[in-house]
Amino acid sequence: HEDSDLLLQPLLEGQNYGAAAAGGTQCPSVSMSRNSPAKRDWLVVAVLCFGNLINFIDWFIVPGILLDIQKYFGLSDGRTGLLQTVFTLCYMLAAPIFGYLGDRYNRKIILGAGIFFWSGVTLGSSFITESHYRIFVLSRGLVGIGSASYSTIAPTIIADLFEGGKRTTVLSIFYIFIPVGSGCGYMLAAGMAKSTGDWHWAFRVTPCMAALALLLLILLVPHSIQRKTAAHRALSISGTIRSADEKPDEHRTAKTTWCQDVGSLAKNCSFVCSTLGLTAMAFITGALGMWVPLFLYRAQVVQGIVPPCLQESCNSSNSLIFGGITIGTGILGVIVGAEAARRLRKINSKADPLICAMSMFISALCLYIALMVAQMNILSTFIFIAFGELFLSVNWAVVTDILLYVVTPRRQSTAIALQILVSHLLGDAGSPYLIGVISNAIQAKNIPSLQWSFWSMQYSFVICAFVGVFGGGFFLLTSFYIEEDRKEAQR
Repeated sequence: HEDSDLLLQPLLEGQNYGAAAAGGTQCPSVSMSRNSPAKRDWLVVAVLCFGNLINFIDWFIVPGILLDIQKYFGLSDGRTGLLQTVFTLCYMLAAPIFGYLGDRYNRKIILGAGIFFWSGVTLGSSFITESHYRIFVLSRGLVGIGSASYSTIAPTIIADLFEGGKRTTVLSIFYIFIPVGSGCGYMLAAGMAKSTGDWHWAFRVTPCMAALALLLLILLVPHSIQRKTAAHRALSISGTIRSADEKPDEHRTAKTTWCQDVGSLAKNCSFVCSTLGLTAMAFITGALGMWVPLFLYRAQVVQGIVPPCLQESCNSSNSLIFGGITIGTGILGVIVGAEAARRLRKINSKADPLICAMSMFISALCLYIALMVAQMNILSTFIFIAFGELFLSVNWAVVTDILLYVVTPRRQSTAIALQILVSHLLGDAGSPYLIGVISNAIQAKNIPSLQWSFWSMQYSFVICAFVGVFGGGFFLLTSFYIEEDRKEAQR
């Protein structure tokens, strides 16, 4: 892809997000030539992608060494699932706050503070002893707060640097680091636990990476990046050229309150339905991300492939394999999804939600088959889990792209924050804990055994397949409203 011809004119960012649109005070023009590649934009993207990698590594360190942590603190399935639930709850509650701040204050400062905070807490959590489980849970919640600052604001910077099909490509690159970071989290955690014999070391690597990311952020990301309004965007996401003389009216460039922004987004049917579809995705990925390595371990124990873990340092091969699957299917899925969307938009304006719906239906089927064959053939289970993850990954960049062209630019940080809030509140905030609680309830009603330890997890996981079907239905609903909402956002 060729670099976009962009004109960057840094603005003095005031304390409201309407400054750029309302004719806020501008710095002396510091622009890049339209005839030269916007290399600095790509450096900014590289820094943001590196930060996103670290962000999601920290998300999935705990699932990568879940069996070790469970034995170290002596936890049931329910209390184990609580670790990821607390992380996600804090993440989602902090997201709207950072969305509000990101629309009104300097985004570089907020990103830097978030990286420093979550990496410091991650390092501190590596020194917690077995008698302080509650402090360990609290530390995961604090890491979630820091992560929210990054996930909410970084995509809006990319949206301000690129337009049209270029923006789709760059967002795809950015979101590739969700599965890559997730997979690296499993592999890093398992690898460090295996090489050192102490799972605590898994939490001491990413703070060093975060320090480098913070330094790059300070050196390479401009202090102010022009916020695009409807007047700045000449292209819609599908590449349709808008009239050159189109001018924003007073109403669209005036400062609005957060409540007014939320009210407007609630009336946007495409935003609401796609958010509910994303919520189903989050529910499934949250449950799979937390429990799959442990589920596979219990399936192998039942089949007699591996012995039960009776020592603190347990077999971590499932985390390594699952991490590799997550990286491979994630990269392939995001690339396929972005390319399919780019091609199909030219012949069908509803292509994006239809792609998401079809992917959800296929993913749900693959996951259900994986659960059913787990006790008989572990290789088949890995294969169907890989296909399930592949079709889930197809949707990541496409869903965010939908948001960016059905929501007016000045509300995008708030829209992303609300989407994070809803998708996590009803999705992966509760799914790890719910799966653990259902597993505990099933085990409590039966004689304790290795067989029921596996069956309880298998039966609990079936709910994910049904949630996937509902998610596909919400994306189908999105297709009925998307054309109208896209036109409204372009006005």
